[in-house]
Amino acid sequence: MIGATAVRECLGCGGLWVDVSSFEKNCADREQQSAVLGGASPAPTHSAGDVVSKVSYVPCPECSQLMNRINFARCSGVIVDICKGHGTWFDRDELSRIVEFIRAGGLEAARTKEKSQLEDARRRLEAEQLTVDSRRAGLLGSEPDDHRVNAIASAGGLLKILLG
Repeated sequence: MIGATAVRECLGCGGLWVDVSSFEKNCADREQQSAVLGGASPAPTHSAGDVVSKVSYVPCPECSQLMNRINFARCSGVIVDICKGHGTWFDRDELSRIVEFIRAGGLEAARTKEKSQLEDARRRLEAEQLTVDSRRAGLLGSEPDDHRVNAIASAGGLLKILLG
């Protein structure tokens, strides 16, 4: 148990399996985070100079499919194994490192950066669309490339969906 959350632990390696809803709760609940940082997990064994020598993909304990390895929040430096439908496998110390990252404001910073990148992409697409519209109207004196026009329109539609 970590706080009020049941997790599965590998006694051999110290890894933890946390289901999707429990992990989301840990990310949002400071009390749950305190349990992770408290005595619920072993003392960290990592150091700044640790180097991972072998990458291996592990199967999901629920469905046995190989899980995806991702850098949590795309910038935390903590690589975790995820099965989108079932949960996340944390090697020894990874859950505490993620909680430290969240508490240091890393998750909010990552969200802010991602929003900014989406907004920049939206502005670039709008500028490109203006150029295409001007070409279509004959203001720039050159014929637009139909494939490029279609790609820009499709990307613009996708951004509208993503940004709401």
